[in-house]
Amino acid sequence: MPRYEFTEGSSSKFWEITLEGTTLTKRWGRIGTDGQEKVEEFDSKAEAKKAYEAQIHEKERKGYTLAEGGDGDGGEATGESAVNPELEAAILAKPDDVKGYLAYAAWLEGEGDPRAEFIRLQHSALDAPAAKATAVHKQAAKFVEDHAGELLGESLAEAVSDESLKLEWHLGFIRSARLGQVDYDSVADVPELLGELLAHPSARFLRSLTIGMASFDGENEYDDTLEALAKAKPAPPLRSLFIGDFEFPDETEISWTHVGDLKPLYKIYPQLQELRVRGGEVDFGKIDLPELRSFTVETGGLHQGAVKDIVKAKWPKLEALEIWFGQENYGASGGVKDLKPLLDGEGVPALRKLGLRNSEFTDELCAALPKAKILAQLEALDLSMGTMSDAGAQTLAENAKAFGHLKSLDVTRNFLTKAGQKTVATVARSVASGNQRTPYDEESRYAAVGE
Repeated sequence: MPRYEFTEGSSSKFWEITLEGTTLTKRWGRIGTDGQEKVEEFDSKAEAKKAYEAQIHEKERKGYTLAEGGDGDGGEATGESAVNPELEAAILAKPDDVKGYLAYAAWLEGEGDPRAEFIRLQHSALDAPAAKATAVHKQAAKFVEDHAGELLGESLAEAVSDESLKLEWHLGFIRSARLGQVDYDSVADVPELLGELLAHPSARFLRSLTIGMASFDGENEYDDTLEALAKAKPAPPLRSLFIGDFEFPDETEISWTHVGDLKPLYKIYPQLQELRVRGGEVDFGKIDLPELRSFTVETGGLHQGAVKDIVKAKWPKLEALEIWFGQENYGASGGVKDLKPLLDGEGVPALRKLGLRNSEFTDELCAALPKAKILAQLEALDLSMGTMSDAGAQTLAENAKAFGHLKSLDVTRNFLTKAGQKTVATVARSVASGNQRTPYDEESRYAAVGE
């Protein structure tokens, strides 16, 4: 196995790689030790060769040179950081315990990995006075900049540089990431970038992931991105996932975005506590996310099947639910009758905040809610962006006793007149009713977001 070495300052490391068919075998560590070994299998010889050449290039870029007597045809070291599955398991079991990270730092130091210093640097800011913490954060940012190649690898570092990838670090590892194309000139391959991020040791403890624009060229589709997310091995312990972080209509129309099939994600990310989806053509299927606290779907046209999938879900810990229904012209279907399991409070014992927004049947909701079993457990109700008329406002006012316990009621961006706004003003403790829209006529009320 050919050998590459890097000696500079306190660093004294070796790296070896061998390519045999579709198999890459790599060994690395401190010079004078046996180091550790990793074997990677690829689907084809072409993929293995591509990875082999890329990793050699990465090491040479970092200053590794072929050791005397080494054979450059056999292989080279990995561009990945050192990993210790046992220490990772300890952190995953107690993700908020800094002791696990400090133990990892001690091991990484023995491997000559710069993340050891990075972990300790960020740890020093945790309980420090504000002035010192600010100074340490600046040092940490400089550390990431100076060691981007070692902490991320070349392509991820380039993505950070062009802002298609934004990261937040915690104790030497990536805690939060947002990735997406930044403008029409962007060439970032979002699914490929995501796959590389999820495979990198620095993202092993990733807690929050946000996906922005997948493409400015044509329709914005997330099928390949979701596939990359589903293939992550090992999967990071995601707690928060936002698919579709784009501005509409400035970047793209909401109904021009195709989200795709979310079903494969449920088993892979069972610890999700927050899920937010923006776009059209969403396939939820049977939702099984028992740890979820917050669920939001923002769309211009939610089809009846998706509505039924949402209201049939069993979410024992769900505290906040927000549904945008959209316009019939853009695929919205269904109505109040489809919401019956939710209105009856089935499967959501912890729900406190409910948003039934962007609906073309808001007046019908106003009539159904006073008798809904779910209402008694709510603290906040959002009926904004819909088609509420003064008649709907009057229905709420006539049933004010049923809504009186609510801390907040939002009826903004509907079709209330000044009189209608006054009618609903005292229905709950706090009522937001501004920014109303004006219909062309009584029959032309529509949900705020469709296209």
